[in-house]
Amino acid sequence: MPRGAKGLRAIVEVAFIMFLFYSNLLMGEFERSNSAGGKSLVDALVDIFTATNFTIGLLASLAGYAIVEFLRGKL
Repeated sequence: MPRGAKGLRAIVEVAFIMFLFYSNLLMGEFERSNSAGGKSLVDALVDIFTATNFTIGLLASLAGYAIVEFLRGKL
């Protein structure tokens, strides 16, 4: 596999893990509001897109990518 393709695959995989992380946070925000007049989508998005959440998501994504790559090497 060409070197550029490996880098692109890494970016796509980390971005996908970040997508899953943020979708999980968004679902949690709506679950917590728990009422008919709960949060709007904009309110929930403002609550989940913080520097702390981004840092946690990025570190978890990089760790997940490293683990998957390690396991791929073992197969």
